[in-house]
Amino acid sequence: MKETQPSQMKHELGLLDGTMLVAGSMIGSGIFIVSADITRNVGSAGWLIAVWVITGFMTLTAALSYGELSGMFPKAGGQYVYLKEAYNKLIGFLYGWSFFAVIQTGTIAAVGVAFSKFAAYVVPTALKPFVSEDNILFSFAFIKISSAQIVSIIVIVFLTYINTRGVKSGKIIQTTFTLAKLLSLFGLIVFGFIALSSNTWHLNWSNAWTLHKLNTDGSFAEYTTVAAFGAIAASMVGSIFSSDAWNSVTFIAGEMRNPKRDVALSLFFGTLIVTLIYVSANVVYTAVLPLHDIATAEKDRVAVAASHVIFGNAGTIVIALMIMISTFGCNNGLIFAGARVYYTMAKDGLFFKKTGTLNKYAVPEFGLWIQALVASILCLSGKYGDLLDMISFVVVLFYVLTIVGIYRLRKSRPDIERPYKAFGYPVLPALYILMGVAFCILLIIYKPNFTWPGLIIVLIGIPIYYFSQRNTTNEDQSLTAN
Repeated sequence: MKETQPSQMKHELGLLDGTMLVAGSMIGSGIFIVSADITRNVGSAGWLIAVWVITGFMTLTAALSYGELSGMFPKAGGQYVYLKEAYNKLIGFLYGWSFFAVIQTGTIAAVGVAFSKFAAYVVPTALKPFVSEDNILFSFAFIKISSAQIVSIIVIVFLTYINTRGVKSGKIIQTTFTLAKLLSLFGLIVFGFIALSSNTWHLNWSNAWTLHKLNTDGSFAEYTTVAAFGAIAASMVGSIFSSDAWNSVTFIAGEMRNPKRDVALSLFFGTLIVTLIYVSANVVYTAVLPLHDIATAEKDRVAVAASHVIFGNAGTIVIALMIMISTFGCNNGLIFAGARVYYTMAKDGLFFKKTGTLNKYAVPEFGLWIQALVASILCLSGKYGDLLDMISFVVVLFYVLTIVGIYRLRKSRPDIERPYKAFGYPVLPALYILMGVAFCILLIIYKPNFTWPGLIIVLIGIPIYYFSQRNTTNEDQSLTAN
């Protein structure tokens, strides 16, 4: 007798699982690297910390605002559902398309490659060529495929397979690796403050609030007032990317035991924990490294340079292990949550029909595998870094639209149940919208290479949407005629 496929997802996730998914998906490799570029842009310790505080404030504000939406629509799909309900199917589809084409899959690819890059630090010398980004296995025209890219694909495929075996398998990996990375980062922060150099601290903080460009030769270049805002926005590209994926828990609301309560609480606790860790880690960087060393760290690996000061020669291995744990857990969360968006889109007739089915373990297996396929192609393309440059702009654009949706829904659907209301409404959500719009406008002006490619990818979704709807209409008419 043929085994019947489940028609609904299993409600197996609680508050701890949701919080670990938020924190685990946010913490990848960014916190270990992007502070170098931020320091080059702002040129001072105070503004380095300020960039992370501003990003943390924006992330917390957005997460608290999303709490209202998660209570209103406690089902799989998260942000896609919120946009569809607040606006229309087209806006929801454009988010889902961008999510599939670059936001989620590009992030999975980049995090996977980061895992393999740092694996080269810990494997025995004889095995280094098998994980090294410098070991080119194949080269054709502009495409070069390295061992690191192959390892990243293996990791993506392995984690995808694990997540096709049911929610429990994925959540065990997520909780275990997230707790491990949180404890590791906490240890780095504690030992960093113990190793604090009073001379370095005084040097970095004696002129902490002068905003200027720090060149690699140690010289400074002054900004005009307007250009200073552009420098802050450019700096926030890295911190926002490092803080992204906090909304992952909204995608798996259909598998939460008490989604109306626990999704909002998971958003709050997860983003708060990560914000505190990120700010503290950067304070540690300024406590043990001169600003010039932060800005000129080899391959921007600030955490490796700091760890050398804190732990001595073993520092590189310590950080490499931390990043491997961090990126492995991060990718598990991204893979786990992402497929739920495609599943819900398929249920609405906006994605491959097969994506809207569940396997015998009650998970969207087909969605998981096509996500893995696109992420693997992005790994092989070698363009994952370029794709990530535009993610921050596209992501903030959709965050702004989603939070504007709260105001729209308050007017259009005032009677719908709201077990949790956006904290600080209407002031804090409005403040996020203003900050998000300012960030996007400044990037358009000062970093167009971060914006236009992202906008083009979003806009490509418009003809795809109308083409898919035309096909759906034709199929419905055919069925009616028969």
